[in-house]
Amino acid sequence: MAATPLSRSFSLSLNSISPNPSKSLKPSHFWLHSKPVNAFLNKRKNFTVSCEIKSFESHHSWTIDHVSDMKDSIQNNSSSSSSLVSVSAASAAAEFPTKNVKKICLFYCAETQALAEKIAAESDAVELRNISWGKFPDGFPNIFIPNAQGVRAQHVAFLASFSSPAVIFEQIPVIYALPKLFISSFTLVLPFFPTGTSERMEDEGDIATAFTLARLLSNIPISRGGPTSLVTFDIHALQERFYFGDNILPCFESGIPLLKRRLQELPDSDNISIAFPDDGAWKRFHKQLQHFPTIVCAKVREGDQRIVRIKEGDPRGRHIVIVDDLVQSGGTLVECQKVLAAHGAAKISAYVTHGIFPSKSWERFKRDNGGHPENGFTYFWITDSCPLTAKEVMNKPPFEVLSLASSIAASFQI
Repeated sequence: MAATPLSRSFSLSLNSISPNPSKSLKPSHFWLHSKPVNAFLNKRKNFTVSCEIKSFESHHSWTIDHVSDMKDSIQNNSSSSSSLVSVSAASAAAEFPTKNVKKICLFYCAETQALAEKIAAESDAVELRNISWGKFPDGFPNIFIPNAQGVRAQHVAFLASFSSPAVIFEQIPVIYALPKLFISSFTLVLPFFPTGTSERMEDEGDIATAFTLARLLSNIPISRGGPTSLVTFDIHALQERFYFGDNILPCFESGIPLLKRRLQELPDSDNISIAFPDDGAWKRFHKQLQHFPTIVCAKVREGDQRIVRIKEGDPRGRHIVIVDDLVQSGGTLVECQKVLAAHGAAKISAYVTHGIFPSKSWERFKRDNGGHPENGFTYFWITDSCPLTAKEVMNKPPFEVLSLASSIAASFQI
């Protein structure tokens, strides 16, 4: 950063100067690096700095111990003849904030209440707002937004969970209604985009329900601030990001940063390798995890069976973490566990962003209490993108739930 001369008057109290007390100090010798501090000074036309120099052993190394009218002391040591004064930018930035925080009114459905409360706890900029979710006698939704006029000119978000077709239908009317309340902007947070996890359009007549859901979301009414922003995490099929129309702005986030932070906390963090169960998982995540040693598995056909084999990498003596975007029955993860253990892995853990686990299939995953990676997992991490599953596996080893709350709160400020 270019230094800026300080063209202000100075009052200096020199207690001791050596070895050259005859050398004078002029205001031209003082420079400031911090733009916030320059802004601080420019607002004061008759600003005077009073400095008390405690020691001056040489003109190459000196310390200013106190500057009046500022909160923090200024200290600087320089090895060059043109010594520079570095003023604390943090205190100046605190007094003159340079970025406005966007205030968010966050609505949520019944399934996402716990996650919504965590998001509000992460940021003072988030205010939770309730919706009355009821049903008519025939079972159709009876929904009411209390104090709907109170969100006018506000930034509004809705935290959704599409865990079943029934809850999708009751949330879509709310998602369509909120942008029409004269709000400044609308953000839809859908942590797990559920459709398309098992779709393969191989025969005429196969229906891509992921495209249908993307079309529903692409037709959300435009708010006063423009198109809806959609925040979703680790979408399953990469091509699904191209299903959305021009009336919605998809923001594709990832849960991998949560995993990386958790791995850094482990006692054996320097002995971790990442395993991908197939080429699809490698394509999706390897760039975010490229600083770890990598193992890539693949499914091969032997007769009538499909068997998982190690395609590249060596798991011997390592703590292996299998990484994928989602898990349903967990069959592929179990097969990976077996082959990695057979090739000498010391520990085996797993991470998936979305733990779906239909019919409580999570119960098949046991905990390895040490030394038997073929029988269980040391850790199994999921996020709370699927709230019902997160609630079921909470405090049930080997499962640990990593919350998306901080990531979602941060996405509101994009």
